[in-house]
This record gives sequence, C-alpha cells and structure tokens, in this order.
Amino acid sequence: MVTRDEVADPQNLSLWLEVDGHRYQNGSTKTMVFGVAKLVSYVSQCMSLQPGDVISTGTPPGVGMGVKPNPVYLKPGQTIRLGIEGLGEQTQTTYAAE
Repeated sequence: MVTRDEVADPQNLSLWLEVDGHRYQNGSTKTMVFGVAKLVSYVSQCMSLQPGDVISTGTPPGVGMGVKPNPVYLKPGQTIRLGIEGLGEQTQTTYAAE
C-alpha cells in the first residue's frame, strides 16, 4: 500500500502477470474501461471504504482462456507473480482443491 503522494498518476501505471516465469499479461491502468477515481467514487456510494481495502477491477489482455489455439489454465504447484508499477509485487502458489 502507498499514500496518494507516492503515485503521481494512478491512470498511468504499468501492470503485469507471470506464471512460472512466463509473462502472459502486460497492461496499463491507461486502458481501464473506468478510471481509478470513477471506480473509487462508485464503490464509495455502495459501501464505506477503509484503509487497505482492495477493489478488484478485472484484468489486462492476455488471460489464459484467450490463448489460441490452446487455452492455458492454472495447475497445482504453479507460481504466479504479478505487479503494479509503484505499488509492488505479489507472489502466489496454486494448490489443488480438496
């Protein structure tokens, strides 16, 4: 998490996602259908936002089911790494459902 003064323009941040070191998605907040300010405003009308809340908005081009001719789906044991410029990175490992 960062404070407002640490992000000059939330509508101009690169974002990406890798699975096992292969980059599937490269995008930018520039291409979002609704801007960050609009999303925060809308959600704020429906609920009270608190520090640390996350608003999930969708994904840039490159999702696995759109890979042609053979869609790519996550499998147990894979490592997913994603990041947003200026905000940081996350790493997760997939597990089989029990």
